Amino acid sequence: MNWQAISTAGAKTLYPVHRLHGVILLLLLLFTLLLGMGNSLHSRMLWVGEQTWPNYYLLNPDATEPTCNRTMDVEAEVQKRLDAYEPDPDDLFSSPPNAASIRESLERNLALCEEKYEMYAENQRNATPALSVFKTVEQGFASFLLENIELTKFLFIAMFAMAAAISALDADHIALRLPRNRAEWRLSQGVQLGINGLMVFSLLSYVGKLETSPGSEDNIVLQNAWAAVFGLFMVINLARFINVPERMKAGSLKASSGLVLPLYCAMGLIAMSYFFFVDGYSSGLAIYFGMMTNLSSMFINIGLYVLVGMALKQTRIPELLLNIIKPFQLPAPMLASVMIFATAFPTAFTGASGIFILAVGGVVYDELRRAGAGRQLSLATTAMSGSLGVVLNPCLLIVVVAALNKEVTTTEMYGWGFWVFMMSATLFSIIVCKTQGNWKPRPAPGAFREALKQLRPLAPYAAVAVGVILAIWIILGLGFNEYSAPMIMPLVILALVFLDANKDSRDDGQTRSHAFWSRSTAAASDAAVHIGALLALIGFSICLGGILERSDIVHALFPEDLTSPWIAMLVIVVMLTVIGMVMDPFGAVVLVSATIAQPAIQMGIDPLHFWIVCLVAFELGYLSPPVALNHLLTRQVVGETEVLAAERTGSFWHRYERLLLPLAVMVPTLLISAFVPLFFYAL
Repeated sequence: MNWQAISTAGAKTLYPVHRLHGVILLLLLLFTLLLGMGNSLHSRMLWVGEQTWPNYYLLNPDATEPTCNRTMDVEAEVQKRLDAYEPDPDDLFSSPPNAASIRESLERNLALCEEKYEMYAENQRNATPALSVFKTVEQGFASFLLENIELTKFLFIAMFAMAAAISALDADHIALRLPRNRAEWRLSQGVQLGINGLMVFSLLSYVGKLETSPGSEDNIVLQNAWAAVFGLFMVINLARFINVPERMKAGSLKASSGLVLPLYCAMGLIAMSYFFFVDGYSSGLAIYFGMMTNLSSMFINIGLYVLVGMALKQTRIPELLLNIIKPFQLPAPMLASVMIFATAFPTAFTGASGIFILAVGGVVYDELRRAGAGRQLSLATTAMSGSLGVVLNPCLLIVVVAALNKEVTTTEMYGWGFWVFMMSATLFSIIVCKTQGNWKPRPAPGAFREALKQLRPLAPYAAVAVGVILAIWIILGLGFNEYSAPMIMPLVILALVFLDANKDSRDDGQTRSHAFWSRSTAAASDAAVHIGALLALIGFSICLGGILERSDIVHALFPEDLTSPWIAMLVIVVMLTVIGMVMDPFGAVVLVSATIAQPAIQMGIDPLHFWIVCLVAFELGYLSPPVALNHLLTRQVVGETEVLAAERTGSFWHRYERLLLPLAVMVPTLLISAFVPLFFYAL
């Protein structure tokens, strides 16, 4: 493993041995992307067909001549049927046919026959080779989309299998700390082997129950696929348990050795212990983990956003953006404040603050250190970079909330989320400037002019991004919004990677296309590791959430006689913060939607208010010990050495600033967001 932060562009990857996996993952994600755009592409094909050939929907190049009689004599046919009538001696109610009814029916059939001939003539006039080819392609594409509705689920399983396998091979699953000796390495791998084995057992147990239920064939195939995936993980864990890396020195287990266990293992142990020993439900782990399959499109979008973040790191865009503020020579506290504001919007385009930290956290940290910021402030700012950007448009997390909860809309949440973000970012600036001192900028003469000059190198990137978005809108009719962003952003960022691979930033003798391919696969290689770690965490977070759903915890916390929204909000704040401490955001949203949301709303909490509080509480949880997921991701991009070397001198605040500063910002933000609105509708 290489924990060194990288802050400059180029064809590089933290995991070069997995470049082949990166190529495969990149192609898999691009195919998934095209499949996701399939409906828009088919709609555009129908539009093109209608504009080119009027009544395209009705045209059939292979139409055959109708066989009906368009020259029928209606009156003669009516008389013929009247003459053919013979009363039935056994039918007491038999009566002669009605001439008017027969005539009306024959006239209708004659009109239909005439329409068939007219349509046939229309087909003959337009039956060109071009129509035949276009119709064949369009209908073939429509059939492919219809027949492969379930393909997304298997693509997701394939993406998870490959990405999580790479994370397992590199021992890069998210843990509180890394193994430091051979004993801790074997402890980590052994526990992972056991958890993956329990998962296989639960999946096979679930398959046994499905086999007795008719109509479960497709579900059985999915469960067997998951069992094969976790069987692969067991093989990897066993191999890594036996073959300990040479860099691991001899040593023994200590009281703190449990911290090396990946977080997904701890969640899996807790969930399986409950399902086995309390609920007697051996299939529980498989069923709740299988919820990821039902939401496969959402989790594929997470993979696409991670790819966007890693591809962004392969360009000079972060560096060029920072060049705009460098002329002002901002002191470290002011630069940290600017970083918090500046990184929020990009965070919205990477789906979650954790993904953004993985993408450009190293750049943020390095620039703060160059500006003279101490390690504690730099680590705190990096961990918080874009934290409240998750409430800005077009963040995927809010799209998931709105999709699972019809009481709120993305427009409402983005609108109120903007003001919550402004409050938290402003509070951060005030605290940093008050505690650090020396915050007033002293720009050199002409700094503003120099900053404007630094905008010029960014102009081509902006033009290309706008061009790609417009091209997709023109070609596919797909506008850029919070729902289409996961599909459009990867294409935009790949176009920017291609633009960035010019002669000034590529190796000597390397062509633009080769540099583009090298950087794209490097981004996919890095993305694979992070996708595997995040999705494993999400899946077992959902399993852990199953305890809340199946137990009476929610009913105990929200008894039927509890009618005060103030007390309910207090309970909600504590619960959501704790959930944020131990779960990833997407899994937590799925859990809260299924358990806490409805009881809280029934007690008088406004749905929009509830979900804004939920997102703020999650962000507080991601920054709070004992887990502090954003701090773990910060350690992953800046290096464990930097974290261990953080200053331990000075006042209590300065010694633990990397943990205290985020709490000092997010706790007041959460309390204000939670309780102030109650004065307006709960009194």
